[in-house]
Amino acid sequence: MTEYDFDGRVAFVTGAARGQGRSHALRYAENGADVVVTDVCETGEDSTYELSGREQMEETVRLVEERGRDAVGVQMDVSRESEVERAVDEALEAFGRIDILANNAGVAPVSGLLDLDERTWDFTIDVNLKGMWLTAKHVGRHMVDRGEGGRIVNTSSTAGLAASPGLGHYTAAKHGVIGLTKTLAVELAPHDVTVNAVCPTAVDTPMTSGIVETIDEDVAAIAEQSGPDNLFADILQPEDVSAAFMWLSSDDARFVTGTALPVAAGATAL
Repeated sequence: MTEYDFDGRVAFVTGAARGQGRSHALRYAENGADVVVTDVCETGEDSTYELSGREQMEETVRLVEERGRDAVGVQMDVSRESEVERAVDEALEAFGRIDILANNAGVAPVSGLLDLDERTWDFTIDVNLKGMWLTAKHVGRHMVDRGEGGRIVNTSSTAGLAASPGLGHYTAAKHGVIGLTKTLAVELAPHDVTVNAVCPTAVDTPMTSGIVETIDEDVAAIAEQSGPDNLFADILQPEDVSAAFMWLSSDDARFVTGTALPVAAGATAL
């Protein structure tokens, strides 16, 4: 496992109560960063699977502290600007700075596009795309004002690079994340802030389990025809995605910006 030096830095991680977000938070802590752990901590009626709870967010905080770093947990709905502003203010009150944004929060309710209702479309776009912009806006503004640079890493998906049957609304949002990433990279480059996206294939998380459990047979058959999620036998683990986040957040990647990096186990090769 590659080690990086994040000593003295603060990482702000969204969707950190479980899954990939928790993995990112713990890896930042293991590499020396203090961590702001944020999550919505409630299951909305628009989700087709159970979202994380406050207890899970508090467990992530405990695990960060167990690794010898300071952490603060902040409940936040990334799709509401007032909540994002409040969470950033709480992070700055606790730590005085934010050096890294792991913009990870996301949802993936399952539906074919012809059966999708407008409310679920709005919910998915609001969390996966609008939420990425709002969090990058307020953390990025702090990075610019502080004048010491920073790192923003956004979670896109292989669904941001190609079709994903049964998840067309999610696919649209994740394509949008890549466009958002590239534009932010250009706008923030003069301030020494890099902005990149990571595009994982299926990862062993509660969200992936929720997708598998709720997708219907017809959509599953179409997805099977579109090619495998992975050229290897094993499904990705959250730690596999965290490795990319750590590199893009490090000084080793100081000249890497505006990229969409697949962590796809070969899925994008087909």
